[in-house]
Amino acid sequence: MGAPGQKKRLALDTNLLFDLAGEKNFAHTFREVYQERGYSLMVPPTAIQELTFYALDKQCAESPQARKALGEIRAWNLSPFDLKSVGHGITEQFANRLLRLGLLPEGEFNDGLILAETALAGIPVLVTSDADLLDVDAIRLMVQFEAADLPLVQICHPKLLLKAMASNR
Repeated sequence: MGAPGQKKRLALDTNLLFDLAGEKNFAHTFREVYQERGYSLMVPPTAIQELTFYALDKQCAESPQARKALGEIRAWNLSPFDLKSVGHGITEQFANRLLRLGLLPEGEFNDGLILAETALAGIPVLVTSDADLLDVDAIRLMVQFEAADLPLVQICHPKLLLKAMASNR
């Protein structure tokens, strides 16, 4: 998943952070297993913004979990990252392209941002439990990453990654 000598990194989508806050076993097992194996679990800027929105602005059923996720990021040993300012314009263009082409459903602009942020950070995999992301046509998405001159990002469910890790032992 990375070049020799390069630290192994995976990006986490907002939904997985909600899963962690909701004490879902698969999410914590994934986090623990991959961290034990030397992976850094990275949190894209839009995921932090979404959690903050739910925690502070929206005041809905997800608000307590969003506050918990924000409060536990350090305890879970997750690493938020940011982009250089020019990267934010690139992510917006990419997200708009995915929506325009119907690769993401209407209203899922932030999913496109998270994919582009993950690519710009050079992280090869976005881990999520979000059906909208997991249902994206992988071949069409690959073509769009290539057209945008961005590195390819694979989208994987944590249960699939756990299964792959178990078969690799």
